[in-house]
Amino acid sequence: MKNGKSVNVRRLTVIGVLGAVSIVLGMTPLGFIPVGPTRATTMHIPVIIGAILEGPIVGALVGLIFGLFSIYQAITAPTPVSPFFLNPLVSVLPRILIGITSYYSYSFFNKIGNEKTIWIMNLIWAGIILYLARGLYLDIINYTSIWSVLINIILIILASAMIYVTTKKLKGKSIDVLISAVIGTLTNTVLVLSMIYLIYGEQFVESIGQDTQFVGRVIAGIGVANGIPETIIAAIVVSSVVTALKRK
Repeated sequence: MKNGKSVNVRRLTVIGVLGAVSIVLGMTPLGFIPVGPTRATTMHIPVIIGAILEGPIVGALVGLIFGLFSIYQAITAPTPVSPFFLNPLVSVLPRILIGITSYYSYSFFNKIGNEKTIWIMNLIWAGIILYLARGLYLDIINYTSIWSVLINIILIILASAMIYVTTKKLKGKSIDVLISAVIGTLTNTVLVLSMIYLIYGEQFVESIGQDTQFVGRVIAGIGVANGIPETIIAAIVVSSVVTALKRK
């Protein structure tokens, strides 16, 4: 009985601490990376850490704190896209699911071993590179600004670097935590933008000053532009923190 109580207290403490970290990130420049008209976030990182260390319930509850803070932030520090984040389906549900996908992907890849995990992870990065290459081609053909071309080139370089790091530098090392961080980050980016696309679509694209004739392309472009920096940062931070804590 005492052991059960101590476990519950520990989990509640982890939820409180990681939830507080997520809020602190959101209230400082550390929580956001300006990328074009939107901002890539690092606030999902504590959710992934909580899920890997303490399980899906802890991860989901830290994600709930992240989501509720997103609503608070949309009210107190509004931006052109803030009204869309007042909807819990956009701001809360995807953040809860970060903890669930992070934990179960960590558990799955921990079981199948490094070789298969590296192969799957490189497939993810290769798919991202192909999408970026297509975007770069379209930007060159329909040239409107140098910024769009440059951002695609930079993101292709970053994604290629991650394939090199995964294949050469991490070979023989445990990368289940790394790919869990990638999947948790993609859960946040993909689900938030999918909800925006399904519920608001044209309104969202219009609010950021883009052409409403290309709703899907604009939102997908934001997803890639935000998702890659978020994924790389999460992979580095989560793997470092979780590895250090597990050693102790």
